[in-house]
Amino acid sequence: MSKKKISDTIEGKRLHTYKSKKVPLPYWGPYLSERQWGTVREDYSSEGQPWTYFPHDHARSRVYKWGEDGIAGLCDYGQNICFGISMWNGKDKILKERLFGLANGEGNHGEDVKELYYHLDNVPTHSYMKYLYKYPQSKFPYEELLAKNAALGLEDEEYEILQTGIFDKGAYFDVEVEYAKEKEDDIQIKITVTNRNTEAAEMVLLPQLWFYNRWQYGGVKTRPVLQRKDKNCVKVNHERTGNYFFYVNNATDILFTENESNYERLFSKPNRYRHVKDAFHDAIISKENYSELAALEKGTKSCVVYPIALQGGESTSVYLRLSNDEQANPF
Repeated sequence: MSKKKISDTIEGKRLHTYKSKKVPLPYWGPYLSERQWGTVREDYSSEGQPWTYFPHDHARSRVYKWGEDGIAGLCDYGQNICFGISMWNGKDKILKERLFGLANGEGNHGEDVKELYYHLDNVPTHSYMKYLYKYPQSKFPYEELLAKNAALGLEDEEYEILQTGIFDKGAYFDVEVEYAKEKEDDIQIKITVTNRNTEAAEMVLLPQLWFYNRWQYGGVKTRPVLQRKDKNCVKVNHERTGNYFFYVNNATDILFTENESNYERLFSKPNRYRHVKDAFHDAIISKENYSELAALEKGTKSCVVYPIALQGGESTSVYLRLSNDEQANPF
């Protein structure tokens, strides 16, 4: 039996189409960094200190200049519209919305990510993608990872997250994210959460859609907007991409804020906007301004709220869709 040629497959035909394009790259793909903070990408200090200028503690509150980051992220190849997931296990002081690790001077072997995550599948045109993140049900060991590695020498092995015991006895969630394109500008998203513990556990899943803040540096003429269309849809308008529609299914709320730095927290200066980049952290964890964010009609950053309670071994899925066409029946 003869094997089917790659050029005769659906994916092969897509690849052939892309070759003839001016930019031979799928318009949407996994182009979002999982870690933007604490790298040379965000060093614009006068002293040239790339590993300390933008620490992890700033990442949730401070707007990036040269890119964006997120877990299981998706964006257009110009990184104008960004999508990623965030989560809260009910115990952490901050939401889990980007990968944590050590800056170059904090680890005994240099810069290192201390997380468990897996890129499970991806076809060349990014028409299908699959990602897995393992999210602890106990408090994330930020301080322990920093302290243990700081005490090690160059000849010692690194202290890894599995050594903290936080995943023992299956006390974690598997969070699996799948992307499937109906067409190039129409992406269906499925997020499946599985409780790997034998006991019941709860978390809050927070898929986020936001704009990379180019307007602060003059990169765009018009400030883009995420506008609530109804309880299940957000209209997305950006001068570089045109209109999109972000559909959500059975969500508790959609929250809005601005992707702007929290100058008050970072630099003890007045904020330019009432609600800023880290507003969802306070809203979800301490319920500060939650109802106000849920009542807003627009912003430059949004999140969808899914409280999840699972018995041991149980799974549940949520569905979203990002399309440049208005859909009468999106799911």
